[in-house]
Amino acid sequence: MSEPVPEADLLDRRSPRGRAALAGLTLGTGVAILDGTVVNVALRALGADLGASLAQLQWVVNGYLLALASLVLVGGALGDRWGRRRVYLAGVVWFAVASALCAVAQTPGQLVGLRVLQGVGAALLTPGALSVIQSSFRPQDRAAAIGTWAGLSGIAAALGPLVGGWLVDNASWRWVFGINIPLCLGVIALTSATTPESRDAEVQGRPFDVTGAALAAATLAVFTYVLTAAATLSTGVVVAVSAVAAGTAAAFVAVEHRSAHPLVPLGIFRSRVFSAANGMTLLVYGALGAVSVFVVLELQATGWTALEAGVASLPITVALLLLSSRAASVAARIGPRIPMTVGPLVCAAGTLLLLRVGDGAGWLDVLPGMVVFALGLAALVAPLTAAVLAAAPDRHAGVASGVNNAVARAGSLLAVAALPALVGLSGDDYLSAATMTPGYRAAMLWCAGLLTVGAAVSWVGLGRGARR
Repeated sequence: MSEPVPEADLLDRRSPRGRAALAGLTLGTGVAILDGTVVNVALRALGADLGASLAQLQWVVNGYLLALASLVLVGGALGDRWGRRRVYLAGVVWFAVASALCAVAQTPGQLVGLRVLQGVGAALLTPGALSVIQSSFRPQDRAAAIGTWAGLSGIAAALGPLVGGWLVDNASWRWVFGINIPLCLGVIALTSATTPESRDAEVQGRPFDVTGAALAAATLAVFTYVLTAAATLSTGVVVAVSAVAAGTAAAFVAVEHRSAHPLVPLGIFRSRVFSAANGMTLLVYGALGAVSVFVVLELQATGWTALEAGVASLPITVALLLLSSRAASVAARIGPRIPMTVGPLVCAAGTLLLLRVGDGAGWLDVLPGMVVFALGLAALVAPLTAAVLAAAPDRHAGVASGVNNAVARAGSLLAVAALPALVGLSGDDYLSAATMTPGYRAAMLWCAGLLTVGAAVSWVGLGRGARR
């Protein structure tokens, strides 16, 4: 049972205070989303400036994803325990400080470490915005407030590649991080002045699952390291580190099974639909993360500007904004199985069309593949979310959403870590079309394979029991 906000303090969405609070919560989420899309566009520029290898660029992306995937459930739990507004604001402050430090990083190693720090802040603020809306607005205003939050956050994702490309071309890659500082200050001012505090009274006396959280983070960190560094390690070291990762994963399962108050209640995975939906999420979001990184690097290696590369990725966000609600309506009528099977197959077709990208490629070589990929993604995202929530008991709805969020981040993390070595890319290969293009095309084939397997998982796993 949540400790309720006094009725007199509940926010009216149409009041000046309610509008200001919603603006602060939406802007904070938008900053975290913006950072995820902006940095991909800046990778080539920051790599050339800092003298970074491809493995170090992988860690610039993966350091952020690792912290976010490992700690997003922890962030939600801390908000329930210590106060949702308090943890949200702490995350925003943390994110702003880490962004400022990223903007002045002098070496690839410094930037990677600071990106991990930035991901910790994102893990604190990301789950907080929605929980603050749910607990702080009047019941009759919550659905509309969530709709506004989701729509405007999506616009932030759409602007990310454009803003990032413009900053890289006209200022410096450092402003990709620097722009977060004034935005975060605006979030702090709006939220602290308008939003009431709330927490979950039921969890106040319970011990926090520190061991489970630490094992989850360690498992992802070790797996990411071995996948990223596999090409430079001996077979014996790869086997030994992989065994460590498997051991920490097994320990996590054992701890969560025995805990009276686990971070992740393993019972939710007894649902075939829930397990299949998360298996598909791992594969599809792995492909999405890899496509987002490889396409941008390939376009810039073949002479496109950062802004042009950013514009090329815009169809994904536009399709999600315009078509997600329609896909949700279709899934509500026919169930999630068909959209979650057809969607990945359409994405795979788009990925194969992107094989046309190479030296001398123009817009007609890029946009068809990106549009088809975007249409497939729009067909599956909303039904996937609905299937995950419908498959879990109501009391675990928040945990189920958090698990799926963490799985999506982990999929991107592991794919970006593994694929460069699998396709033979390393060092400064990303700077030359002659070395980048063969690896890029091999990576697209791997992504098409991941998406096809994801479609098969959906078809088999959602065959029975998936509710409309």
